[in-house]
Amino acid sequence: MNLSFFDQFMSPTMLGIPLILLAMTIPWLLYVSPTDRWLNNRLTTLQTWFLATFTKQLMLPLNIKGHKWALSLSSLMVFLITMNLLGLLPYTFTPTTQLSLNLGLAVPFWLATVLIGLRNQPTAALGHLLPEGTPTLLIPILIIIETISLFIRPLALGVRLTANLTAGHLLIQLISTAVFVLMPMMPTTAIITAIVLFLLTLLEIAVAMIQAYVFVLLLSLYLQENT
Repeated sequence: MNLSFFDQFMSPTMLGIPLILLAMTIPWLLYVSPTDRWLNNRLTTLQTWFLATFTKQLMLPLNIKGHKWALSLSSLMVFLITMNLLGLLPYTFTPTTQLSLNLGLAVPFWLATVLIGLRNQPTAALGHLLPEGTPTLLIPILIIIETISLFIRPLALGVRLTANLTAGHLLIQLISTAVFVLMPMMPTTAIITAIVLFLLTLLEIAVAMIQAYVFVLLLSLYLQENT
């Protein structure tokens, strides 16, 4: 057993070289590249249908200018979903449990949406800092609050993804440890705990997909405000 439950979140290294880059590269090797043939196999057809359906739902609230982000946001969601799901396999490492990686994804995308808003519609972008009809005495306070909330957005994106995945992995490890400890002493209790562990694993699979979708959905909402 690990010396600490949090040791599973340490980035693995080999000969002093971090393997997080390898863990981030492997997801892209699992997807089939579309071909120019009329008839593709079932896996490619399913993959294309999923991406088309997701892109349609994600881009529906956005205007034509925001549709330029379709490829970036779809690729980001596929990337996050794959890394989250692969991290649930035994003896694997989940890069999205690292706050540095999540912030490295959240900050550039958030900053790009803000810069697009300032470039295309600076008046409307700055108008979000002050709601219409605000009393004169509250104007300075509200501007400060709205500015702070604007800069907290990327931090909230990264922390939300990190916290949900970290909590799920910790729960799985705690309950699986309890199963091994209870098995020789109380087999019935251990079996019930194993069933709970199985249900929790199913829940974590759903959480891994939902959190990736929420991450990209919030980015699309930020983009919607600035286009």
